[in-house]
Amino acid sequence: MTLVAECAMEVANIDLQTPLVLRQEEVPFGNSFQGYGKLCKMMQIGIGAVLGPSSKHTALHLMSICDAKDVPYFYGHMWQSAEAFNLHPHQDDISKALHSLLTEFQWSRFIFLYESTEYLNILNTIMALYGLNGPIITVLRYDINLNGNFKSVLRRIRKSIDNYIVVVGSSDTMPEFLRQAQQVGIINEDYKYIIGNLDFHSFDLEEYKYSEANITSLRMFSPEKLRVKELMLKLGYTYALDEYQNGSCPITVEMALTYDALQLIAETTKHISLKAEPLNCTDRSDGVTEDGSTFKNYVRSLNIHKRTLTGQIYFEGNVRKGYTFDVIELQPSGVVKVGTWNELSNYTSQRLKPTSAIFENFDNTLVNRTFIILLSVPNKPYASLVESYKKLDGNNQFEGYGVELIKELANKLGFNYTLINGGNDYGSYNKSTNTSTGMLKEIREGRADLAVTDLTITSEREEAVDFSIPFMSLGIAILYVKPQQAPPATFSFMDPFSEEVWWYLGLAFLGVSLSFFILGRLSPKEWDNPCPCIEEPIELENQFTISNSLWFTTGALLQQGSEIAPKTVASIWWFFTLIMVSSYTANLAAFLTIETPTTLIENVNDLAENKGGVVYGAKRTGSTRNFFMTSEDERYKKMNEFMTKNPQYLTETNQEGFERVKNSKDHTYAFLMESTSIEYNTMRECSLKKIGDALDEKGYGIAMRKNWAYRDKFNNALLELQEQGVLAKMKNKWWNEVGAGICTTKAEQSDAKSLSMENLEGIYVVLLAGSGLALLHGIISWICFVIRKASNHKVSLKDAFTEEFKFVIDFSTYTRELKTSASIYSRSRNSSISIDTLEANSTQNI
Repeated sequence: MTLVAECAMEVANIDLQTPLVLRQEEVPFGNSFQGYGKLCKMMQIGIGAVLGPSSKHTALHLMSICDAKDVPYFYGHMWQSAEAFNLHPHQDDISKALHSLLTEFQWSRFIFLYESTEYLNILNTIMALYGLNGPIITVLRYDINLNGNFKSVLRRIRKSIDNYIVVVGSSDTMPEFLRQAQQVGIINEDYKYIIGNLDFHSFDLEEYKYSEANITSLRMFSPEKLRVKELMLKLGYTYALDEYQNGSCPITVEMALTYDALQLIAETTKHISLKAEPLNCTDRSDGVTEDGSTFKNYVRSLNIHKRTLTGQIYFEGNVRKGYTFDVIELQPSGVVKVGTWNELSNYTSQRLKPTSAIFENFDNTLVNRTFIILLSVPNKPYASLVESYKKLDGNNQFEGYGVELIKELANKLGFNYTLINGGNDYGSYNKSTNTSTGMLKEIREGRADLAVTDLTITSEREEAVDFSIPFMSLGIAILYVKPQQAPPATFSFMDPFSEEVWWYLGLAFLGVSLSFFILGRLSPKEWDNPCPCIEEPIELENQFTISNSLWFTTGALLQQGSEIAPKTVASIWWFFTLIMVSSYTANLAAFLTIETPTTLIENVNDLAENKGGVVYGAKRTGSTRNFFMTSEDERYKKMNEFMTKNPQYLTETNQEGFERVKNSKDHTYAFLMESTSIEYNTMRECSLKKIGDALDEKGYGIAMRKNWAYRDKFNNALLELQEQGVLAKMKNKWWNEVGAGICTTKAEQSDAKSLSMENLEGIYVVLLAGSGLALLHGIISWICFVIRKASNHKVSLKDAFTEEFKFVIDFSTYTRELKTSASIYSRSRNSSISIDTLEANSTQNI
């Protein structure tokens, strides 16, 4: 990628009067913290625009920084952000292209395989384009266990009657998907594929071109394009005729979009100058790039195709438009272009005969049909019995989210339904004996048509029944008690200040006391006549001993005063103590009124280590327990081993686990369950909360018979309810309104924090500066005093300074004899002059 950026910069600078300069930093994949630090350093030097990294989470973090500083940000990935310019085609446009191909090929039913939940938006758009009369779609996630092993899902496809497959996934997993699909035996003449990945031309396709499988895909540029050839040559790749006909093109979409982003920036700088001003993203300043907004607005007005690899570029908002996809097909001769797609003309075929569908349409209307639907009762909020003084029967006796969901679907599709309590056994499937239990058995044997409850879509269950698209997304989470108030500590009165502040306060106390002591010895004003009635005393006395200096600073710090009255500057210390005492008092009040909560565990790692003696469990059977039993993650393996060795912590139902957490002594029990159930219960039990993030991601779906003719009708209806906001409204009703509201009135208090040096360093600076000035004033006053005294007594200045300095550093005495034979002043004619007289004479002379 570095070489591509350098080559692109070389091309971009060809006709620029002021050439662009490229600065690059490598960031470990997913390391947002390091990416933030490096971006801030680059901003301090000055940057005009940013090309983001490959990691989604890191890129989103850096986007927010650039948006705050008004720095243009460019990237090239399928996911979208409103804060930056994305040169990658929008998911909706990819969906439109796939829909055009499906319509052209007349596929009446197919399997939609996706890597992760972010690709489900493509499916949603395809289904929305079809409307209510779309084909039958089987939706499967090929990386269901998140371990890179797709064979369990691929074997299910091999056993399925469907052999038309649409696959969407990342460039990281797609080559491995094709390899495992070939190993399982579903890449042959019986299968047709549409690969919704724009890097298909970069995969090694040599071993698949003779498989006779019909594989179609899309690409943004051809390796035969002149500018692509030039780039490959600059990168050190040779280009012979038809060398990349079998794939393995070294230029990926991400590389091409990086190249094009630099051409776009260069084109913009021809019209709008962008100054690379130094910015600081680590402080709270409001500094932004001066021409950042103007630059971004001009980018939105551009329409370029010169020197780009991926064709025309212009933006609608921050979404790129104008490109054309090549529709390519893998044939025995290699990758062949068979058509094009763009937003205006859709699919244009270059083949004589399009692929035709092999399945016939059949009547699958739902009007006036009656379905038997299983519920799990009682199982709030999905289904429960209505509380009424009247005896209710039939469908009227049930209420809940699942009941309302079926009612909405029936209103849309026109069918009738009969609700039946299917119990708490959702069922499992034994592959070796081909038998099932619970609700799955009832559906397989025809005694029920649908099951609507908190039934998780799993690969094991999909062996026995089919599922609709998820009507609710969730994950496994930890149910635990809310953090409790910490017991008061013995020295809690010290909490208002951080440890650093207390140390600096002690040093300031000692330093100021020492300053008073030194200034007291230096300043003539601090040497007083111990007997005011005697006009010419024989000695003077100084009140600022070491103990008196400490006592004065102590009295000022505690705002009580003392009998010591300094004549030199003390206002800086008083000001300092005023601020410190006021800050301490205010923060102490916060610590006394705000509870500081503590908790034994904060995340799944603490739980796995049994931190604080906390044990945990889950429902004995079900998807949550299966997740830990089949996980390859070392943490979850360890947790599974713990639950296997301690079956006493497992429960029969989620409600039992909920009650066990609530009633556990010393808060040493946590329960693992679905996040949606935790959200429901914590809205009604204020002492409990969800701990940490979800451990996985999955969804609840409506179970139905295998290859059921009406599956896509239900999928389309569910999709419409989702787009119209009905599903979100229903969830809000049954989670946050019906029976809730108990725990939402009291807002959580923010924690009180100790004041650190960052909060108080200003007052320390004032104290340091004031003490320095006071010390300087004292030294100058002492020097002036010695000079005047030497002049009045007619002694040498050197002898006077020597004697006075020796006296100042003699810390053993705090009195001064004015008439002593040892003094140089005693030999002068003015030896009887007192210090007060000396000062008076000096005043008269002035």
